[in-house]
Amino acid sequence: MKISTKGRYALRLMLDLALERDQVVRLRDVAKRQDISVKYLEQIISVLQKCGYVKSVRGPGGGYLLARKPEEYTVGMILRQIEGSLAPVTCLEGENNICSRQEECVTLRLWKMLYEAINGVVDHVTLADMIEWEQEMRGRADYVI
Repeated sequence: MKISTKGRYALRLMLDLALERDQVVRLRDVAKRQDISVKYLEQIISVLQKCGYVKSVRGPGGGYLLARKPEEYTVGMILRQIEGSLAPVTCLEGENNICSRQEECVTLRLWKMLYEAINGVVDHVTLADMIEWEQEMRGRADYVI
């Protein structure tokens, strides 16, 4: 399993919107900050809007904003909307493994372990966590004693 450019850009787009904290953001501004083409962002935002992750605001001050709070989005939610399954092998993609070799496949155990590890990370990291990481990285973390 390899996360595509589209998946990586979707995550950067959602993080950019989350960092703007309830402000309407134009795709042109995101494109400039993230060094991603507006056309590519339009494709991604369309998917995110259809699944209800972002809201659009029309008009002169229009743009996009998150539909929910950053802590309500996991990385896994976002990636699955763009990438589909995050399974490392096709036999783990559906609800039921239909592989005829599953009873004798020694490697299946490894693939399941890898899939659980992937899900364990992406389903527990939220946009709020990533905002915190961004602040730490930039030295802008607000510390209260």
